[in-house]
Amino acid sequence: MKVLITGSNGLLGQKLVDYCLAKDCAFVPTSKGENRNSICPQEIYREMDITNQAEVLRVISEEMPTHVIHTAAMTNVDQCELNPAECELINVTATRYLVRACNHVGAHFQLLSTDFVFDGEKGNYSEEDEMNPLSVYAKSKVDGEAIVEQESTTATSIVRTIIVYGNAENLSKSNIIAWAKSALEKGDPLTIVDDQFRAPTWAEDLAAGCMGVFEHNQTGIFHVSGPETMSIFELVVRIGKHFKLNTNQVSKITSSTLNQAASRPPKTGFNLNKAYSKINYKPHTLEETLAVLYPN
Repeated sequence: MKVLITGSNGLLGQKLVDYCLAKDCAFVPTSKGENRNSICPQEIYREMDITNQAEVLRVISEEMPTHVIHTAAMTNVDQCELNPAECELINVTATRYLVRACNHVGAHFQLLSTDFVFDGEKGNYSEEDEMNPLSVYAKSKVDGEAIVEQESTTATSIVRTIIVYGNAENLSKSNIIAWAKSALEKGDPLTIVDDQFRAPTWAEDLAAGCMGVFEHNQTGIFHVSGPETMSIFELVVRIGKHFKLNTNQVSKITSSTLNQAASRPPKTGFNLNKAYSKINYKPHTLEETLAVLYPN
């Protein structure tokens, strides 16, 4: 197995690099621009702009991976809403370029997708549930999934996930765990939505789930997330309790007061039974991961 990773500078990308190094699995880390991960071997790193079709085909043809994990994406939901053409290019057109390149070399193509493909009216979504995207970002992921299912001539998989968090080097954005811990330590007054429910996902768990699909020779859609669904308010309070920080300054608000550009699904969360049974997925609870992320 030789795994090409798009977005290797990102949080999930760096965890996939860690996983491959630990398992002695051959891999090709790629991102736009230079390698920003000191653990990632410079000699195997390849710059690759996923929006450049010729470059995508050239790199994949030269490297001849057996598997490709496509983690690179435009994920800022409000920015996607305000810049739909850029979102389309990065999340849809680039996915088509990668699928075509995988068709060319016969590689298994895996797309990272999102809980936002659902409208959030139900929660605890299984892989078979009907999609109903509420935003430009969500629609781009639905369209990307359609490309994988309709245009691929090789083995494919789609891994949907929810709010990924963890520590990594030189990330372009923070994540909710790091942000909440920092804000609580400062004693800042916080207003947190209590009408959005998610299952936060530790990046290490997600990386193991992505690779588990390959290791167990699986194809199709897999839901891979944290094991617990909670409101964003509950998430912040649990972070505070774990670190014995005062949460009295944390107050509840509703999503409607935020005036966000994009609509969000109110309640997602995943049924993980397929991942448990097919790829031996073993996610960690929030508190278990906090103890690893921030050891005493």
